[in-house]
Amino acid sequence: MRPAATLPRVPGPRRTTPGHRGDLVALAVEAVLLVAAVAVGLVLNRRGAGLHADAAPLYATWRPHAGWGTPLAVLVALVVLGPGLRWARTAPWAALLAAGWLAAVAWTLSLALVDGWSAGLTRRLTPQAEYLHEVPGVADIPRMLAGFTDRILDFQPDSWSTHTAGHPPGALLVFVWLDRIGLGGGTAAALCCVLVGATAAVSVPVTLRALGAADAARAVLPFLVLLPGAVWLGASGDAVFTGVVAAGLALLAVRGTVAALAGGLLLGFALHLSYGFVLVGVLALAVLALRRDRRRAALLAATAGVAAVTALFVLAGFRWWEGYDRVVERYYQGWAAERPYAYWVWANLAALLLSAGPVLGPALRRTALAASPVLGPALRRTALAASRIVGPVLRRGALAARPAGRADGQGADGPVAGATGTGGDGRGWVRGLGPTVLLPAAAALAVAAADLSGMSKAEVERIWLPFVVWLLVGAAHLPPPARRWWLAAQALTALAVNHLLFTVS
Repeated sequence: MRPAATLPRVPGPRRTTPGHRGDLVALAVEAVLLVAAVAVGLVLNRRGAGLHADAAPLYATWRPHAGWGTPLAVLVALVVLGPGLRWARTAPWAALLAAGWLAAVAWTLSLALVDGWSAGLTRRLTPQAEYLHEVPGVADIPRMLAGFTDRILDFQPDSWSTHTAGHPPGALLVFVWLDRIGLGGGTAAALCCVLVGATAAVSVPVTLRALGAADAARAVLPFLVLLPGAVWLGASGDAVFTGVVAAGLALLAVRGTVAALAGGLLLGFALHLSYGFVLVGVLALAVLALRRDRRRAALLAATAGVAAVTALFVLAGFRWWEGYDRVVERYYQGWAAERPYAYWVWANLAALLLSAGPVLGPALRRTALAASPVLGPALRRTALAASRIVGPVLRRGALAARPAGRADGQGADGPVAGATGTGGDGRGWVRGLGPTVLLPAAAALAVAAADLSGMSKAEVERIWLPFVVWLLVGAAHLPPPARRWWLAAQALTALAVNHLLFTVS
């Protein structure tokens, strides 16, 4: 099977200017969105509108500062932008993945150390609202799971702290397990978050390569290394969530039903890390549809994995759907009741932009352009097929009153050639779009659903990180000569956010 083309050819001189002009327009739109979100946020905060975000649209405080992580972060960025970007095109695959992970760890740690070792790592996960606050009280894991739902609602003597209450028990379990194996405390937990979160820089390229987009995997990897969202990967529980989700999707992409089963187990556990990860199902279906072979077997294996994890939690006493009902109620017991939906429904996108970086708009724009040659003909074929089916049916209805007549159903009783619009097995358009279109599109759909739900008002710069890494797959469509400049903009965005603001996990 010939893999679908995923990267555009380098544009010729006559086409480069219009392409870059469109990217600059997308960048200008991003700038307008960001300025509007900051300006409106300042006005609303001064009026006491209940944003509960001092540096809206980010959940942070304005605090220009530098630290001993500053030169380290600049050094990592320069290495990736210089020899790293060239080496990514030709390096042996295994070595590239190892170097990508190490570079992502170095980038995330250096950004965290701008705030200092204590404030940036050790004390990041120890406030009362965090998971570590609850770890000492979990003496009996089965008992904790059985009574978890009863402690979600606020204003009870034994209510869970904010982050623990807002997530299924899997999130708390991660840090309880770390404590049980001797890795308790803020430093070990923070380093675990960094190490696991950095694996997304491996899992996403592995997924792309397994789905036939090897060149795209190499092109995207540097953007995953210098991810502006690394500001929140180091350190927050969402870093672990990002790594688990990315690894689960990667296992769905590689060959073999055993790998798909393992991917299902990971994604089943991810579903018990965050209620919002029900939206990861969109990405999972996209990955399975793009697999080269044994798609149905992989789907069944993955479903079995998710079901097995869910069953284990149910047997332990936690039912996901009951927990979700309580979380919705708990959500509106707190700041969510005051945070205005009319602001956050669009300002969230500005926060997403700072997490994904300025390359997001141009990458999604070029992804849409790459999809149009495939979707346009597919839609036309579908419309033509529908007319061939519906037309004869309507004519039959018009002639039904005649006592006799020649049957005029040619082309209606048998299968219509091309009725699926895909030329055979119904998957031609999937192959034509490829992973560099479908995966960012699936991530964008998940983000849109989360945004419109009203259950993500603020703090999405870290909450949506598991989807951000898949949105950046669209960067593969950028012209190779322009990638270095966009990657530099990514690094500058992360450095600016980390040095101007003190972010909160």
